Formats: sequence, structure tokens, C-alpha cells
Amino acid sequence: MKVIETDLPGCLLLEPRVFGDERGFFYEAFNHDKLAAAGLQPAFVQGNVSRSARGVLRGLHYQWPKPQGKFISVSEGEVWDVAVDIRRGSPTFGRWTAAVLSAENKRQFWIPEGFAHGFVVLSEHATFHYLCTATYDPQADAAIRWDDADLAIDWPVSAPVLSAKDAAAPFLADLPADRLPPYEA
Repeated sequence: MKVIETDLPGCLLLEPRVFGDERGFFYEAFNHDKLAAAGLQPAFVQGNVSRSARGVLRGLHYQWPKPQGKFISVSEGEVWDVAVDIRRGSPTFGRWTAAVLSAENKRQFWIPEGFAHGFVVLSEHATFHYLCTATYDPQADAAIRWDDADLAIDWPVSAPVLSAKDAAAPFLADLPADRLPPYEA
């Protein structure tokens, strides 16, 4: 497994070793020991799958309290996946990083607790998988506007398909401090 650091400390891209021939391919989608060797020891408690059409943008989502770390992959299609540091007091607060995840490149994205997450579908459809370090809690569910000018995320779409919740999400600057996770060095 190849580990690729991103612009945001803690957010990592992982490229599994793929074995293939004329019959197809095989790779380890999750290996606790290899993640631990890369410095990660997440305890996953929930796994989710979503399927979306081209242009659908989901996010920027997070939970506070009860933050979720997410281990993300795509088994069908292609997405542009984004992580935003929303930890109060972090030296990278408000900064984002992004990566293309696809069935073809088989890349995985680790987004630790304290980051908001979103993605937009670039292909006709995409099937998106993510393992979470905390279960979904409707009381802790939160979102930030995908087009927050202060974040200046360079989304590869101009008019995405959004849920009502995502379209009405607040800007990061409008969130009270107690609705954001603290930075812990």
C-alpha cells in the first residue's frame, strides 16, 4: 500500500497494491495492520454506501460532538472528494484538500475526525463506500455550505445537484464556536 500525504496533515490518500490479470483483479480494501504501519489505528463502527448521479454534490458534512473519521473509496464511477479542516485553533483551519477517487484508480481517502467532508460525482453514476469511526447521530449532524467563498473550494462543477439540507447549510464563519471541534495538537 502506498501512502500519499495531502496538503492537510492527517488526511491521507492510500493506493492499495492491485493484483490483476485477464480474469480480473484483487486488492485489500482494508487491512488494519497496514493502516497501523502508516500511523493510523481507526476503530470503525459503521459502514455506509451511497450511489449518486453525475453532478450530485453531497456535503460538506461533519458531526459535532461525536466526530467521525472516514475511510472512503469508490467502487463504481468517479468522484471529486474534499476534506476541510474545521478544527478551532488549527493552523490549517478553513483549508481544504481534494482528490479524485474512482473505481479505476482504486484510491482510498482517510479523513480524520475534525474535518468536514463532501464529494461531487464526475461520472454518470458513482457508488461511494465509507467506514466511520463513530455511528451517525442525528443530534450531532452538521453541514457547511459547499460554496462558502471563504473556503474557496475549486469544485469541478458550477451548478451541482444538492439536497435541501446542503443548499441551506450555513457558512463556516456563521457557525458558533461550540459547533466546531477543537484542535488537539
